[in-house]
Amino acid sequence: MRGTTVLPGEPCEAPRDGEPPVHRLEVRLPDRVPFAAGGFDAMGPMSRADYPHRHTFYEIVHVVEGTGVHVIDAERYEVRPPQLGVILPGQVHRWEGVRGLDGSLVLFTPEFLVGGAGDEELLRRLGERPWVDLDAGAHERTSLLMGELAEEYRGGDDGFAGVLRSLLHVLLVRAARVPGGRVVVPPRGVAGEFLRIVADAGGGGLSVRECAGRIGVTPGHLNEVVRAATGRTPAALLREARVREAQRLLVATGLSVRQVGARVGFEDPAYFCRFFRREVGVSPGGFRKHHERPVPSIEADAPPP
Repeated sequence: MRGTTVLPGEPCEAPRDGEPPVHRLEVRLPDRVPFAAGGFDAMGPMSRADYPHRHTFYEIVHVVEGTGVHVIDAERYEVRPPQLGVILPGQVHRWEGVRGLDGSLVLFTPEFLVGGAGDEELLRRLGERPWVDLDAGAHERTSLLMGELAEEYRGGDDGFAGVLRSLLHVLLVRAARVPGGRVVVPPRGVAGEFLRIVADAGGGGLSVRECAGRIGVTPGHLNEVVRAATGRTPAALLREARVREAQRLLVATGLSVRQVGARVGFEDPAYFCRFFRREVGVSPGGFRKHHERPVPSIEADAPPP
């Protein structure tokens, strides 16, 4: 999914059977920079999509008006402006019952980031608290940055892509300073590459040995550096990714428990159920029932925001 973009008017690829549609980022002509910024109205009706869908890109949303609920994976967040949200590639989200929703959005692919893997890790950490309330000072600073990003994007003057990258980096660092968060020192090298592989694979069922092979190190060395950088083992992070993807599919799709298990790498549905219950504390069926909502029929080629 990394860096997938489409030209204006090109339809999205059809999702896998039973899964939510996947929106890709339209790139304008002639610059084709994988970035977009502006208000909800400027981004079009899909920016307020009320059905479950994924992105292949990052989305940062600054909400300044409106009521309703923003659902990210299995969590529901009340819209209570001013707020800042971060949606990561692969997450399933939707707006539910919103009224008067207004604000600004920034959309971009991983390759656009000025800090590379460092900024990606910063975004991953922000994604652990994807919906935060802003005090007056943070709201004002965020408004200024979002406005500058939109203005620079609209202007498209010489060197604008570099300015956008720099402003985006500032936005990420300052977002991490919002009360309840912290500025992190993102892991680089082997640990950073491992986290990138996990993010790209989602719940694909990779093993520690497979990840080590892709990076070109031994499993033992991978375990050592990842634990030192994150405080977690590679195996724990891979389990977390599989559980997270299974939760998304259980909540946002009509796939059977057997099918969900297969999508996250479990051939034996009974083993998947035991794994899920051990990690989450409830069966897959129980988790789905707790988050149950009607899953609407969606056109596979719905255009991206």
